[in-house]
Amino acid sequence: MADLDREEFKRRYPNLARELEERAGKVEINSVQKSDKFRGYLPTPIDYLRRCDTNEQAIQTIEYLERRKEITHEYAEELRKQLKEKGVRSFGPKKEEDHYLKQAGY
Repeated sequence: MADLDREEFKRRYPNLARELEERAGKVEINSVQKSDKFRGYLPTPIDYLRRCDTNEQAIQTIEYLERRKEITHEYAEELRKQLKEKGVRSFGPKKEEDHYLKQAGY
């Protein structure tokens, strides 16, 4: 669509043009709060395991991390042993969707 001049805009969108001219619906923002709590944070293998629902998902996660060399074979074996003996929740409560956003206060 070609650029509209002011008069054409008013003709096509009279209500929007009026609101813009009157600055109707203007919202003033006095402050912005943001959290740097997780800036630069890299999830650990345990963080990934806490997102799993089942032991099978946890096994796949451990295998993936080991295959990508993000954890050593020895550490993978420790995680597998804990998983087999105590289950996936032994790594901590399940981290739900948007866990980090909620923790940061968003």
